[in-house]
Amino acid sequence: MRTALVGYGLGGAAFHAPFISTTPGLELSAVVTANPQRQSEVRSRYPSTRLLSSLDEVWSGAFDLVVITTPNRFHATHARQVLEHGLNVVVDKPFAASAAEARALASIASSRDLMLVPFHNRRWDGDFRTVKSLLATNALGEVHRFESRFERYRPEIKSSWKESGDPADLGSILFDLGTHLIDQSVALFGRPLSVHAEIATVRPGAKADDDVFLALTHEAGVRSHLWMSALAADQGPRFRVLGHDAAYVKYGMDPQEERLKAGETPGGPGWGEEPESAWGTLGGQPHRTEPGAYQHFYASIAAGVAPVSPQDAVTGLEVIEAAKQSAITGDSVRL
Repeated sequence: MRTALVGYGLGGAAFHAPFISTTPGLELSAVVTANPQRQSEVRSRYPSTRLLSSLDEVWSGAFDLVVITTPNRFHATHARQVLEHGLNVVVDKPFAASAAEARALASIASSRDLMLVPFHNRRWDGDFRTVKSLLATNALGEVHRFESRFERYRPEIKSSWKESGDPADLGSILFDLGTHLIDQSVALFGRPLSVHAEIATVRPGAKADDDVFLALTHEAGVRSHLWMSALAADQGPRFRVLGHDAAYVKYGMDPQEERLKAGETPGGPGWGEEPESAWGTLGGQPHRTEPGAYQHFYASIAAGVAPVSPQDAVTGLEVIEAAKQSAITGDSVRL
């Protein structure tokens, strides 16, 4: 599949290009960026890849797949343009600004029999894969609470659209880290029945929401407690999953992101492995973390199988919309 990657910031350079270029059945045919420095980086790392300056140049390029990793406010607009030109598309998170916008994209893709895939790559974090495996084998017994956190300590505010107070920029931490947390919860326990949220802006001078707590109640009675923060001077466990028979507790982040940022080529020996010192505990005893496997996302794409359904992105955006309503009223909101 001849692939055009639209955008070459951190997402394009670390999370997309290395996998597109190394996945059998895919070819990194072009990168769209008008930034001279980023163009130079592409030439250095992918010398056979075409450089394009705008999305409009993609339409005459005979591509099979387009990957959208532009700033958040453009995701849905660019995805719609790709679909209307008859091309398959992968869309970085957040998939769209609203559930209605996401449903419209899914409708276009379905009517044209095109692949439309949200890039929810955190389903292939090693620690999440471990939780999924523990649930599949009933190692915890009946689970009643799922706790998940993406917490950072970044007191200084950067000048970036990600810190913008303009709602159109989708810069809130709820759209950023929250998208992943919600998606993982939905992937494990299904669409929640209700949502309760606390949404705050806690850093002095910050314009975008930067500290959020969500409580989701699922059909089977499982409660998901999700934390995301840019001002957590002490981070809690990445996962704490409580069952009737045992608990799984895991600290620290999946190692794949840092290795990708360092420029490593993914998928080699030991890729995604964690040292024993980073393992979580099951029933108080060390439990090996399954290897992280971001490469599985694009391997599925190459096989013609969508690894994530656009309906899952719709559900995630429904949760975000309910969370905003809950934060205003103080009441739980039913989906």
